[in-house]
Amino acid sequence: MNVTALDWGIIAAFFIISLLIGVFSAKSAGSSAKEFFLSGRNMPWWLLGVSMVATTFSADTPNLVADIVRKNGVAGNWVWWAFLLTGMLTVFVYAKLWRRSEATTDLEFYEMRYSGKGAAFLRAFRAIYLGVFFNVVIMATVSLAAIKIGGVMLGLSPVQTLLIASVVTVVYSSLGGLKGVLLTDFFQFFIAMIGSFGAAYYVLEHPDIGSLQQLLSHEVVATKLNFIPDFSNPNIYVPLFIMPIAIQWWATWYPGAEPGGGGYIAQRMLSAKDEKNAMGATLFFNIVHYALRPWPWIIVALASLVVFPTIADLQSAFPNIPADKLGDDLAYPAMLSFLPTGMAGIVLASLIAAVMSTLSTHLNWGSSYVVNDFYLRFVKPEASDKELVAVGRISTVVLMVFSAFLALALSSALSAFEILLQIGAGTGLIFILRWFWWRINAYTEISAMIISFAVAIFFEVINPGLGWVDIPAEQSYLKLVYSVSITTIGWLLVTFLTQPEKDEVLLSFYRKVRPAALGWKKVLDRYPEEPQEKGQLGTEIGLMMVGTFMVYAALFSSGLFIYGEVAEGFIAAAIAVAGGLFILFSWKKI
Repeated sequence: MNVTALDWGIIAAFFIISLLIGVFSAKSAGSSAKEFFLSGRNMPWWLLGVSMVATTFSADTPNLVADIVRKNGVAGNWVWWAFLLTGMLTVFVYAKLWRRSEATTDLEFYEMRYSGKGAAFLRAFRAIYLGVFFNVVIMATVSLAAIKIGGVMLGLSPVQTLLIASVVTVVYSSLGGLKGVLLTDFFQFFIAMIGSFGAAYYVLEHPDIGSLQQLLSHEVVATKLNFIPDFSNPNIYVPLFIMPIAIQWWATWYPGAEPGGGGYIAQRMLSAKDEKNAMGATLFFNIVHYALRPWPWIIVALASLVVFPTIADLQSAFPNIPADKLGDDLAYPAMLSFLPTGMAGIVLASLIAAVMSTLSTHLNWGSSYVVNDFYLRFVKPEASDKELVAVGRISTVVLMVFSAFLALALSSALSAFEILLQIGAGTGLIFILRWFWWRINAYTEISAMIISFAVAIFFEVINPGLGWVDIPAEQSYLKLVYSVSITTIGWLLVTFLTQPEKDEVLLSFYRKVRPAALGWKKVLDRYPEEPQEKGQLGTEIGLMMVGTFMVYAALFSSGLFIYGEVAEGFIAAAIAVAGGLFILFSWKKI
């Protein structure tokens, strides 16, 4: 790629602004641990919502979409579109509950909802398991995308790319804390959006493509355009559509799409001014993430099928890319190598923004677990705020180093995505029910975590070598079915074979969070004087479904207009507007 002085100037300006934001936020971020990790619990919905969008606008996401579209067409995106159901459930049911908890991190929830050694173990273990192990895996997939972008567009080696991307990110993340991350995300979001739409526009001008109409009519592309997979072949529609819609969204745990909210999404909700701002931020995030962003990525992915039909074509065009980094996900940065001067700098800056916004959030979120849920809780409870901020900054650097080393060993964004889904299979239902069912206890979660991990190791590591369970490649989705079934049966048995939490613990949690009383009646009936929260669970679930149809209608409306199906596009747009108005008029009631 021919990167000119103008392009480098744009990239340099981006780096300088990001660093200045970190320096600007450093003083307030260093005043206390609460300020460093929650920015004083005073953030407005629009800033938090944009930050959520910027974080999930990871550089590996367009690469993942390219991988999916090239293999399975537009309909393949249901593997992540289905998580909209989780997101809308969080908006209307869980956002207000998280904000009422007033926790510092979502792991602090464990010692509110449960008690004793089980709760303490769960909090400590997940602080390391999620904050370090899982978090490092996520950041490594983002860093892998950075490696592929740097190799294709700038000719950089993997080590050079990681050094450039990580140093700047670590500096502003460790200086500015969550406030620095939020402000930088806001700036980076607009850069990223301009870059993704600009890239799609210019890619269509490639000589092999010519225009949007020519692209869509190309014989290779025309077979990839359906929104819904072919229902004549169960080996196609079951894994691509039925599994995500019927099971995956509620049964699996995946960062940014946790059933019941969690991780950095919970961190944003916990830092909101109030419940309404927590809900508004999460609603904004889900609308933009699912309805606005996918199509520029999809267009570039479809165009890559014309320019680079096979992986061999990618290898021929970019011989400097290591063999273990070659894959369909390389097609997205490969298409960007054709961008003109100026736009190349903007798109490069947008991709750097995507990398840095995701890494900075995961660094702050991961270090919040290490500091609040491990160091402060179990190592040094008397630690001062100054010491906690220092530990947070040190852990930020360490997490980045670990993820960089792991990135050098990974090869595919899609394979990493599938492994993470497998590890969390069967745990999602607990995260949904634990707010509303008194019987769930700490050992429920511990058993689910152990069983799901063991089943994932069996299917991904042990079984392929020994062949104990024969699962044809075209039916690999059965691994998820088996994993969810085994894990769910396991944690249900453990729940009923172990003692429930003590009444005083359950009542303390209930009074603080005030969930609907339906699943708590057995406890509440023992205490007639205890007020029972009627709640609006039925209304909230109804609004979740309305919100889901609204966003899907907006997503497909954009696609239909792109495909030239104008009448159908207007019908889908009308459904989206009607859903939006219904939610707007219902907002005050909830």
